[in-house]
Amino acid sequence: MSLTSAGPPALEVSFTDDPKVVKEAATEDYSNHVVPRSWRSGRWSLAMAWWALFSAMFWLYVAVAAADAVGTPATIVGMVLTVATFGVVNLVLSRYAARTGLTVALLSRRLFGMLGSALAPLIFAATALYYAVFEGSIVAVAFQQYFGGAIEIWYLVVVAYALPLVIGGVRTWLDKLNGVLLPLYVVGLVAVVIAATVQRGYPQDWLQSAAPSGPLPGWLTAYLIYMGVYIMMMYTVDYARFGRAEDQKFHGTVTFGWVFYAFTFAVNGLIGIYLLRAWDIAGTETGVVTAFVRSLGFAGVLVIFVSQTRINTANYYLASTNLDAFATRVLRLRLPRAVWTVVAGVLAYLFMLTDVLSYLLRALAWQGVFVTAWVAIAMVHIAVRGADRDGLPEFRPRRLKPVTAGAGAWLAASAVGIVLTEQSASPVLAQLAPLITVAVAAGLYYAALVTAPGAVRPAGEDPRDEVEDIWEARIRCHSCDRSYVAVEMDRDPNAGGAAVCSACAADSTAPAGATAPAGR
Repeated sequence: MSLTSAGPPALEVSFTDDPKVVKEAATEDYSNHVVPRSWRSGRWSLAMAWWALFSAMFWLYVAVAAADAVGTPATIVGMVLTVATFGVVNLVLSRYAARTGLTVALLSRRLFGMLGSALAPLIFAATALYYAVFEGSIVAVAFQQYFGGAIEIWYLVVVAYALPLVIGGVRTWLDKLNGVLLPLYVVGLVAVVIAATVQRGYPQDWLQSAAPSGPLPGWLTAYLIYMGVYIMMMYTVDYARFGRAEDQKFHGTVTFGWVFYAFTFAVNGLIGIYLLRAWDIAGTETGVVTAFVRSLGFAGVLVIFVSQTRINTANYYLASTNLDAFATRVLRLRLPRAVWTVVAGVLAYLFMLTDVLSYLLRALAWQGVFVTAWVAIAMVHIAVRGADRDGLPEFRPRRLKPVTAGAGAWLAASAVGIVLTEQSASPVLAQLAPLITVAVAAGLYYAALVTAPGAVRPAGEDPRDEVEDIWEARIRCHSCDRSYVAVEMDRDPNAGGAAVCSACAADSTAPAGATAPAGR
């Protein structure tokens, strides 16, 4: 059917933020919408929120694990290469996210189609949740070592106190919280190094410690170990979408770029190696906790508390936003993000009650395969097909196919990575699985872009063509009765062509191009 000659209903346009949307954004943070420029964070506000990830004890642990495997000199080389790689990739991703205002879930629609994209927020949420479990367990172990008591009770405590901190969004609370706690963590790092040196003396060989040679060069093995945390690049997209256009250079270099990773990977990593060598502690998951507590006593417990509070604000925040995106898209279940924060906390606590460390690394390895493939595909897409129109990738539901060839490339590359990771015939191939996954994902997705049918399909009238500035004009959605920037608005054939926001359009099952009589 076609629209009557009168055409689609007129748009209800405004040029200020809808008060109802602003009120929701204080906690929802536009989880299922494009972030308008009016909701972007100041330079230091966003930097403080993001630098919560600097203080994870995991960075100390992973460096010690690498040093135990290949020796400190090779680990340092691997760190330098990792800092350079993460700096370049996140420079690109942070600028792209700031320019488009899209989450991982919304960008994945363009990469994989509406159905194919559903897996991305699920993988993202699960990985963030696992890291929340790891970091929360570190705090619980520190409390138990110092105060005693049942570990199950401490697990409950660390989950319960973290959840209220995550209810507020990035610009309304997390930036302020982490800005206050950052100096405390830095002072704690300096103090623990000094205390360990005073008590144990300077470990003379900590920079020269070697390890048995393996089938691959040590520096390459260390580099591959750090590829296991490519989830940070997905984290970057969901945070950098709050960046202002004029701050892209700063964020690409300092907030999300090489400066951040020099401190996060190199400084944290070297401190971790130093502490465990000073105390002659094996590089286990709880070894870092033991080194802090032995060095500083109760003050060490406080440093761990501060560090893990900071990192878990990011973990629970991203777990909740992506659980929200997954449930909204797949289950058609729309609930406040606060509810998903509680769900994330309950899941984290249940995981902690199991022998989580026995399967955590295996789970992260599998999820890491999907993540590294996603990163490779996103980079290829930005380089080859960065924008469809208006400087943006198409992400509006009616204008995308359900599944694209890109989804096939993602699944195929991930399958290759998992098979290589799990096979035992060739340890070398198992170690090289992350690099091979990246290469396969990039190659398959490039081939899909240049040979497969396009993912974008025509869908009739476009509200973007009816306003002068798609970033300043707000258009009211007929379904939710809220106004969002024209960037994300479309026409709904099930409502006579009335305007509909991206989130409400995702609930529609109408095929692209279908129209309904005006006034329906």
